[in-house]
Amino acid sequence: MTRIGYAAGAFDLFHVGHLNILKHAKRNCDYLIAGVVSDEMLRQTKGITPVVPLAERLEIVRNIRYVDEARPEVLPDKLDTWREVQFDVFFKGDDWRGTEKGLRLEREFAAVGVEVVYFPYTMTTSSTKLRGALDAIMASSGSGAGAAERSLTSA
Repeated sequence: MTRIGYAAGAFDLFHVGHLNILKHAKRNCDYLIAGVVSDEMLRQTKGITPVVPLAERLEIVRNIRYVDEARPEVLPDKLDTWREVQFDVFFKGDDWRGTEKGLRLEREFAAVGVEVVYFPYTMTTSSTKLRGALDAIMASSGSGAGAAERSLTSA
């Protein structure tokens, strides 16, 4: 039986932490689906606008050798995503382990037979840190964050 895994993320400003999650996930399943969170969902759930648009993030993730399939994640409820995709294991960074959201996710997935597997969160690099560094660089050059986003997306 093929073990289908699902790893969701924004994958904005793709970095080694993203690669680590996908690499570890692939080691724990036969077929890995990466859910790339849509721009709209990121604005709704995290209050951020990604630097890299969804179509480009999908293209990057779909070309990572560990990923068998990349799809836009447009549903806020992971169980709704599971109903569409029917994965056997859900992968998440261990920054969720033991949190209210993580425990709820574990309970909901256990009820439908999905295992939740956590992987070490990469502390040295994150999209939030990268976004902050970009903002600081642009602020010191007098350009502001909006200019940073415009210059990154027009390059």
